[in-house]
Amino acid sequence: MAKVVKSTREVLDIDEELKKVKKVKQDDGSKKKDANKKKGKVKSKKPSKGKKGLFKFFHNVSVEMSKVKWPNKKDMLKYSVATISFVLFFGIYFSIINLIVAAVKMWV
Repeated sequence: MAKVVKSTREVLDIDEELKKVKKVKQDDGSKKKDANKKKGKVKSKKPSKGKKGLFKFFHNVSVEMSKVKWPNKKDMLKYSVATISFVLFFGIYFSIINLIVAAVKMWV
């Protein structure tokens, strides 16, 4: 039994996950065959309209936002200082390169 660490909180058993996927595929296949026999065609799903679709969208957004791992204050400060210093360094670097190129153009 192989195990995979999905995140820091969860360890998954690959064999169990594969069984779940196969079961879902088999269930979908049998439903589609039944639908094809009854109607002769497979209907495409239409996106839901109106308030239900809008509420479902915002519900899904809130679910996804709950999965986000937000940085703590210490990490945020570290990343902000690194970003600002990076921008300042390359701003000064390209300004100096620009002055050098302008000076060379004046001489030529």
